[in-house]
Amino acid sequence: MNWEAFASAEPELARITEERFRAHRHHVLATLRKDGSPRTCGLEADFRGGELWLGMMDVSLKALDLRRDPRFALQANPGEGTEMGGGDVRIAGRAYEVEGGRKSGYAKEAEPPEPFHLFRTELTEVVRTYVEDERYLVVQVWKPGAPLRTVRRA
Repeated sequence: MNWEAFASAEPELARITEERFRAHRHHVLATLRKDGSPRTCGLEADFRGGELWLGMMDVSLKALDLRRDPRFALQANPGEGTEMGGGDVRIAGRAYEVEGGRKSGYAKEAEPPEPFHLFRTELTEVVRTYVEDERYLVVQVWKPGAPLRTVRRA
């Protein structure tokens, strides 16, 4: 399921998630190394044309990781301090490299530094965690084909 389909299914969670990612430029991407251990690195996420795009420098380790195993997790930058307006959000899924005309069209519109890798994402989970009324820790979990699940903990 791409970003547009998720946003249609859960418009409010999609709006908040996108706002959190747009609030700061750099975020944290987790990929899997060849030996299965996690790798984290900085990344700029781009919401454009109904997709969540992940762009990377040419032959970067994170791009090589995704080519080998498309699973990823993307954590929004929480910003300074402890306020985290809108809560903490993360996205998990699979990323697939894009070539040819679709990559060229993206490059014309986004103007990334060349050469670069471009990955289109398919979402498997979106999670938002926030504090409500200074009493409850609220966790919202969305997965394709399931209703939004909300858990409140005192």
